[in-house]
Amino acid sequence: MKTIEQIQREQFEWSRRNFGDKPSWQPLMGVVEELGELAHAHLKQHQGIRTNEDHTLNARDAIGDIVIYLMDYCNLHGWDLETITDEVWEKVNKRDWKKNTEDGLEKP
Repeated sequence: MKTIEQIQREQFEWSRRNFGDKPSWQPLMGVVEELGELAHAHLKQHQGIRTNEDHTLNARDAIGDIVIYLMDYCNLHGWDLETITDEVWEKVNKRDWKKNTEDGLEKP
């Protein structure tokens, strides 16, 4: 299995080959579009309608597309998605909202 870092490098080359230079708002709009598709799949599954669609498959596809678009956005800014995720997780992981409802952080 490839790492996020490896996929991000491949995504950079693929995007440049297929779309050339582009502004970073384009992949950002892709994230928004795919988030809508994820919400759609979740809602329809919850409602029990459009049973001719595979809502789980659609949700998983949207999640993957969101990550790919985020990689593209990060690449255009020269950022490493794996590093960003690790850094933010280190902050989030320290929060305990059950014990500290104000800000999630333990007081010294």
